[in-house]
Amino acid sequence: MATPDPHRKLSKFLSLVLRHEPQAIGLTLDGAGWTDVDELLTRLHQHGHAVDRSLLEAVVAGSDKQRFAFSPDGQRIRANQGHSVEVELGYAPQTPPELLYHGTAERNVAAIQAEGLVKQQRHHVHLSPDVETAHKVGERHGRPVVFTVRAGEMHRQGHQFYRSDNGVWLTDAVPPQFIELPQ
Repeated sequence: MATPDPHRKLSKFLSLVLRHEPQAIGLTLDGAGWTDVDELLTRLHQHGHAVDRSLLEAVVAGSDKQRFAFSPDGQRIRANQGHSVEVELGYAPQTPPELLYHGTAERNVAAIQAEGLVKQQRHHVHLSPDVETAHKVGERHGRPVVFTVRAGEMHRQGHQFYRSDNGVWLTDAVPPQFIELPQ
């Protein structure tokens, strides 16, 4: 059995504390989701995670989805999106491309066709700019299915879209009439 990648394990734990449960290690996020890097490192050490600045930087830089970002001065860190805790990421509305994509597991198809895409515990629905990325997202949850979202049409009808720093498109919901199943 292969040894788990320590960077992946740390990345998952950072997702937990920077997106969902900062209180798990006694961390506090500001209104935009930022926290002090030194405070994060201290709290990680106090909770049994031997992480130094260089390891943290390697995990942030090596994240295939660029889940985390340092502030320009390098003193703070946050998750780029996907929060279930209340934060205001400060993204300005943008005009999306005509088509975006959403990867999910096959077991979710009927519910999505009936209800559309809803944010559930997250702040936004996450959409991918290409089929390949959406497929990878769907694979994480089971047998993947990729929906096409007519984002341009949605936008023209008044729906707002935002683009996170790592290229993920965000919106509040996608009504079923804007969703197409692949042929």
